[in-house]
Amino acid sequence: MKKFPFAILATLFLCINSFAQHSFIKIEDGKFIRNGKPYHYVGTNYWYGALLGIGTANQKRLINELDQLKSLGIENLRVLVGAEGGTDDFTVREALQAKQGEYDEKYLKGLDFLMSELGKRNMTAVLYLTNNWEWSGGLAQYLEWNGKGEIPNPNIPPNTWPQFMEYTSKFHTCEPCKTAFAKYVTFIVNRTNSITKQKYVNDPSIFAWEVANEPRVFTKENEKAFTSWINDVVSLIDKIDPNHLITTGSEGKAGSNDDLETFKRTHNNPKIDYLTMHIWPKNWGWYSSSDEEKTTPIAIEKTMNYIDEHIKVAQRLNKPLVLEEFGFPRSRESLDRNSSTKYREAFYEAVLQRMLTAIEKNEPFVALNFWGYGGYGKNDPDNGKWNIGNDYTTDPPQEPQGLNSVFAEETTTLNLLKNYIEKLNQ
Repeated sequence: MKKFPFAILATLFLCINSFAQHSFIKIEDGKFIRNGKPYHYVGTNYWYGALLGIGTANQKRLINELDQLKSLGIENLRVLVGAEGGTDDFTVREALQAKQGEYDEKYLKGLDFLMSELGKRNMTAVLYLTNNWEWSGGLAQYLEWNGKGEIPNPNIPPNTWPQFMEYTSKFHTCEPCKTAFAKYVTFIVNRTNSITKQKYVNDPSIFAWEVANEPRVFTKENEKAFTSWINDVVSLIDKIDPNHLITTGSEGKAGSNDDLETFKRTHNNPKIDYLTMHIWPKNWGWYSSSDEEKTTPIAIEKTMNYIDEHIKVAQRLNKPLVLEEFGFPRSRESLDRNSSTKYREAFYEAVLQRMLTAIEKNEPFVALNFWGYGGYGKNDPDNGKWNIGNDYTTDPPQEPQGLNSVFAEETTTLNLLKNYIEKLNQ
């Protein structure tokens, strides 16, 4: 048998490597560029994707869900790398870090499986490294690990959200917390996929690294410490991984003391490649399920204003802008996937049309991720509480399961998304 010429093998390797390099999303003149062309997308939030990479049954579900998403043209997923702690009520119990600095290989292999399957489908993921909120441990868990007292869980009386946010704000000045987080970031970004044998830094299926889900400035006095921490993490990622985009995961104005100038200042860093914003009409009091007909148009109007404000900041900083979280419940906040989605779809359509208009007008709002895709997960429409062993849906454990989920059989919402994706690609 003839041996395959080494020179040809080397050439093939170089071609494959060149293609992989060419597939990374880049920024040129304030635009996403992929394979030499402007890149836009309609994606989804899929925070639990790595957890579905564990075990045969979960992997089967994951494969079916990725196949459905791909068929719809939804090719970008926003995914949590892993949870911290895993012991408190109303939190993700399957923790990548049950203890600080100790990583459970099982959950890392789950992330590896997800990324390998995304690669097969030419899909991408935004990987966020931690969470500002308690439902996956997050920044608060680092404070508890480093002797700053017990986490005041806002979901358990008599603790309140103000207490929790005051507690979490201390992270930005907690030196051992920041050091531990930096070690974790270094560990993750340097990982080699156990399935593909490809280093994460060389994987074009990673769209971007994200510092955290919804990191908040919290107070005017905390802005300097917050900005310093963000810049340190961004510089660390950039040093390890020159191939991928980096963003913060900010809600925008809502995470910046309700001040656009604060948002601009904290993101005026050339290593922060693009801006993010989140919009939650129900949580922010723009929409009420008791009067949907009246408040849905109000929610849409306020959403358009919020988007417009952030477009102006993105133009000033010459960065792309992604609406990476927005959600809207079914009629009367029903958890039943067979209930009316009339108002949800009216809201979704307004957001999707605004993005198309922005692209046509050469504005920087060029991508979005709805919250979120619940896939084939099962929920109890009569009892929204999440219990250990239940299916994961897009709603985190402290929220009613199914509240903002778009399940695999909700074809009217999914077809609306598909139609706009087809318009986007025309």
